Amino acid sequence: MLNAIWVIMMFSGIVTSLLTGRTKEVSDAILASCSQAVNLTIVMLGAMCLWSGLMKVAEKAGIVDALARLLKGIFRFLFPGIPQGHPANGAIAMSLSADLLGLGNAATPLGILAMKELSGINGNSPVASNAMVMFGVINAACIQLIPSTILIIRQQAGSAHPSSIIPCVWIASLVSAITGIVSAKALERVSRVPGSKAEKALRHLV
Repeated sequence: MLNAIWVIMMFSGIVTSLLTGRTKEVSDAILASCSQAVNLTIVMLGAMCLWSGLMKVAEKAGIVDALARLLKGIFRFLFPGIPQGHPANGAIAMSLSADLLGLGNAATPLGILAMKELSGINGNSPVASNAMVMFGVINAACIQLIPSTILIIRQQAGSAHPSSIIPCVWIASLVSAITGIVSAKALERVSRVPGSKAEKALRHLV
């Protein structure tokens, strides 16, 4: 489905540029996007290597296991399909910790590592498991105690009080996280009822 959407968007842009006589702008935008994609890949590669290394250091030091044990009760509720002591628990714990601190650059590679572990539990199936869906929801709507990235952007933009939005961020992210978790759990229950109308509708949508 996503591939079809991308093809339609690109084809529509090219046709529109031909009809409006703005092919040069489209060509320039394509070349600029290619350059930005390469730069982003290099930056993400560096970040992935850095945080993967730190993840290994934390794992060797026992920090990952300690964090996973601390969040064991929460993980049992959110991710019942993950075996106890599996590396996915530590990867998820590290990713959520980075999200809580608002470290988007750190959370992204750690989130990829966590999703890779969850995919292994799911047998590398092309269909996402309940745990993978739940992690995606929490990762996207995680509560941010310290929204570091937003504070830096506000400070660079000349805000007199960059941290004044912190209470609003807490409320918004808390509501988003609770809503996402409740929705994911509700859909999990629906998908467990084989042959039901809701289950058939979900399969049709997928």
